[in-house]
Amino acid sequence: MYKMMIVEDDRGIASEIEKQAKTWGFEVFVAENFRGVAEDCAKFSPHILLLDISLPFFNGYYWCGEIRKFSNVPIIFISSASDSMNIIMAMNMGADDFIAKPFDMSVLMAKVQAIMRRSYDFAESPPVLSCRGAFLNTANGTLGFNGEEIPLSKNEFRILLCLMENKGRVVSREKLMERLWKTDEFIDENTLTVNVNRLRKKLDSAGLDGFIQTKFGVGYIVS
Repeated sequence: MYKMMIVEDDRGIASEIEKQAKTWGFEVFVAENFRGVAEDCAKFSPHILLLDISLPFFNGYYWCGEIRKFSNVPIIFISSASDSMNIIMAMNMGADDFIAKPFDMSVLMAKVQAIMRRSYDFAESPPVLSCRGAFLNTANGTLGFNGEEIPLSKNEFRILLCLMENKGRVVSREKLMERLWKTDEFIDENTLTVNVNRLRKKLDSAGLDGFIQTKFGVGYIVS
């Protein structure tokens, strides 16, 4: 599991980032001791660090410089001070990217994923599939949405995985049955219908109304 450290004194923002990162499968550490950021970073040894500029006691530039003395961890600055000078200073201090507040969480996580791909070997990292703000984590078989984890049964996970791998394309019932049971022989189609309907109810109750659409006589689609 990859680890993320968040250094942000706005607890609301830090909490939202933490929730989103966890849906992507990150282990998250949120800094609370703003006098010991470098020490906490050394202990936690994150794979990526999100760092605000305006912090109590010492600013983000200071901590970036201190951390760069012992670590090459990718650093993304997050700040409302997004003028050219601050961006240039952040990059000169050793930051890998800069994102201005307020920001869309999906954009932030896209930047995180891009930097992680460049910095680490993702061959052994389980992919995370996304659609309509929901994130399917293949590492633990859960669906993340609005900072919450939606547990899935084995069949529900396989159905959703197949549909999200083919996002925007209709997946036939035959293909889903092959994916679920590795064969379409001796399988009652009603069993697939029951599984899809149960999954739909779970998604609807989580706020993902109409996530799975039926194409009558063909199959199912998410888009």
